[in-house]
Amino acid sequence: MSFFSVRNIRKSYEQKVAALHNFSLDLEEGSLLAIVGESGSGKSTLLRILAGLEKQDEGQVLLNGQEILNPSQKLVAGYDEIKLIHQDYQLYPNTTVAENIARPLLLFEKNYTQKRVKTLLKQFGLEKFADRLPRQLSGGQQQKVAIASALAIEPEVLLLDEPFSSLDRIQTHQLIGELVESFKEGKTTVIFVTHELDDALRLTDDLLILQKGKIIQQGNSRVLCENPKNQYVARLFSPINQIPSQENRFIRPSDVKLRTKGGLLGHVVDSRFLVHFNSLQVRLKESGMIWEVDDPLRKYQVGDRVYLNWNTEKELVLSS
Repeated sequence: MSFFSVRNIRKSYEQKVAALHNFSLDLEEGSLLAIVGESGSGKSTLLRILAGLEKQDEGQVLLNGQEILNPSQKLVAGYDEIKLIHQDYQLYPNTTVAENIARPLLLFEKNYTQKRVKTLLKQFGLEKFADRLPRQLSGGQQQKVAIASALAIEPEVLLLDEPFSSLDRIQTHQLIGELVESFKEGKTTVIFVTHELDDALRLTDDLLILQKGKIIQQGNSRVLCENPKNQYVARLFSPINQIPSQENRFIRPSDVKLRTKGGLLGHVVDSRFLVHFNSLQVRLKESGMIWEVDDPLRKYQVGDRVYLNWNTEKELVLSS
């Protein structure tokens, strides 16, 4: 039996709008899983059900073989073993960082509380901020305090619901890198939901793609990138170009070769400077399609005539 199991969860709201369809999942202890999906895909609903904070229509959630009861089955909803972190930090504004982290430990023995807070301050790099108030911290530091507080009573599962959405890219990337080390050090089982694939990839290689309440694909990030099951999954990783006269065949911009002769004829209509290459917009002469093509040599300019070639083995055959 898996450490954390989800069995055939179904959930619908008013007007029978389905939020989750037969969602099942098995995680081993210490796993880091990222669930990626657009707004309205059911991510937040799923996490609330996993935490025992929302009632599902059908299905079970099991932790170490014990069923997680929903609010209709349990007098006080939620479990200390499963902690849910939102994008809003939910810190106590007039207490220090150390006091915020210690808050869940009020009923614990004093020496244990002091030791646990000291450990978490060190683990999250917050030692020099221990006596500061939340408003004296950056957004990333506040989020670390919120997560450290959630980990104070050593939950077995941590659920992260878009926790970095209020941070800028630089803060987010730095914070995720720091958190990965903390999670691994604490052997914490983590489920992180986000609509940003880049954030997910910085946390873990284990991905689950959720669309309209259904699992579309799950597995290693490289496998999903190279063998996406449909256009939605493929476009999460990069743009895709539809091959003319082929409804379900596509090629990625990075797999297209630019030549001065031979291949599909087109003209460059736009060029954007990116860190590792120029991204070209090429209008194909015969079909009028606009393709996105990578130009790693930064050789071509708007107005240039180009020929596009690719290895047919790189083509993606995708359903809609």
